[in-house]
Amino acid sequence: MRKNRIEIMKDVATYVILGIGAAFMILPFVWMLLSSLKTMPEIMAIPPKWFPSSPQWGNYVEAMTKAPFPRYFLNSLIVTIGAVSLQTFLSIMMAYATSRFDFPGRNVIFACLLGLMMVPYEMLIITNYVTVTKLKWLDTFWALIVPGTASVYYTYILRNNFLSVPDSYYYSARLDGANSWKYLWRVMIPMNKSAVSTIVLLNAIGEWNSFMWPMIVTNTDAMRTVQVGLYTFNND
Repeated sequence: MRKNRIEIMKDVATYVILGIGAAFMILPFVWMLLSSLKTMPEIMAIPPKWFPSSPQWGNYVEAMTKAPFPRYFLNSLIVTIGAVSLQTFLSIMMAYATSRFDFPGRNVIFACLLGLMMVPYEMLIITNYVTVTKLKWLDTFWALIVPGTASVYYTYILRNNFLSVPDSYYYSARLDGANSWKYLWRVMIPMNKSAVSTIVLLNAIGEWNSFMWPMIVTNTDAMRTVQVGLYTFNND
């Protein structure tokens, strides 16, 4: 009984700490939501005023009339879904090829890919911009999606997980009549779904919050994403 009480106290303390941490994480979003219903003097008030004296619902209507935010959200959604889908598929293919297929130079190729991780993203912007310009992709979804469809980092994560799967699973699947393609999607992916889910989530967050590249390759409201649209809205 005493041990159970100690375990219960530990669980309660854990949930209390996690609850406090969650409250601090949510607090900025609550402040942002409440501030969207305030007047400018209430937003700038010192000491800060948490709740608006009279909610200004017209702020949303005014914002929507001054900038095409629905279009911004749609563009971000299209770019995020397209980039995440392509990058996840290509990362899976590359990780599977370099972990399960034994071909000459496999380790050398993967070592070279790892070396690319040391190149800062900012150094590739000019090269990517020149390529996109020559392809006449400026201010199109191609420019927003295609340059971000390859990731050595996500390939590295998946490859390590694929290597942890014993070869006996592969031989058993081949005896049952499964080819390499079926083995990948029916055995490897289900066994590593946590790793795949992780890279999908991280990639989706990164694509949605991307600012620098969409800012460079978009020129019109019709192609701007949410982050770029907010920036232009605040500076108009």
